[in-house]
Amino acid sequence: MKKRVLFMGTPDFAVSLLQVLIDADIDLVAVISQPDKPVGRKQVLMPTPVKKLALDHHIPVYQPIKIKELTQFIGELNLDLIVTCAYGQFIPMAILEAPRSGSVNVHASLLPKYRGGAPIHRALISGDHESGVTLMRMVNQMDAGDVLAKVIVPITEDDDVGSLHDKLKGAGALLLSINLSALLSNKLQGIAQDETQVSFAYNISPDDEFVSFKRNVSIVYDHIRGLSPWPVGYGLIEGKKLKLIKAFKIIEDHHDPIGQFVAYEKGLKIACDGGYVVVTQCQAEGKEKMEASAFYNGLGKSFLNRNFK
Repeated sequence: MKKRVLFMGTPDFAVSLLQVLIDADIDLVAVISQPDKPVGRKQVLMPTPVKKLALDHHIPVYQPIKIKELTQFIGELNLDLIVTCAYGQFIPMAILEAPRSGSVNVHASLLPKYRGGAPIHRALISGDHESGVTLMRMVNQMDAGDVLAKVIVPITEDDDVGSLHDKLKGAGALLLSINLSALLSNKLQGIAQDETQVSFAYNISPDDEFVSFKRNVSIVYDHIRGLSPWPVGYGLIEGKKLKLIKAFKIIEDHHDPIGQFVAYEKGLKIACDGGYVVVTQCQAEGKEKMEASAFYNGLGKSFLNRNFK
């Protein structure tokens, strides 16, 4: 008899994990995802990425406003395992303990580092050189369960949130695929997390989106790429917001005023401590995103030799 598995997830990051379960020799009895949300100017209700894939494969999908509404239903599914990834709600222990082999989560960091909702952003903003994915037991505390398996993923100088997201998404799928059989047969031994090494990846706030250029060049560059391509950070120049979508850095001693837009050289060249950040794609208030050359040839020239905050 095939093992009975339930999957809980919502965003694109979780799609590759759902695909692993679809391809596995199991009985994927149902998928639980967050409710559909209105998108765009017309506020059209759109299915979550996980829901879309599940429906494409004719898998039943449930989208409770509050997951506790399904406690009894899940308890009656006679499950062997629950797999979760970025579901988006706190899951009660009555649900987590329902399957015979318990419940596991796939998290986009090397736990206990970066528990919480924005581990990819925080790793980049912090200038980390590596990230990874952790397979862990689910407990009654956020991302605090025993670690079952990990995979390390290097962070390159060119990575941003989009590229690192995709690397970790693939790594997470591979991690689950390799360990699924052992999970279902209870052969994986967990290791308790070291509570002295815990850090938290809090969700990005509006305050986090402001990028000050009056800092070290590497810190500024990491801040920009740690918010790109979503939610996108911004600088302030002459009281106006300029969204900073793509950039690169130049490490170089100079005597230019820190924060000054000093030239156009392959982008908007802005002086920082220890070098320059060159913005190559941006978005002015009320405008579409554009290459820095288009911005400079329009409004941008008026900001030359002016200072970012």
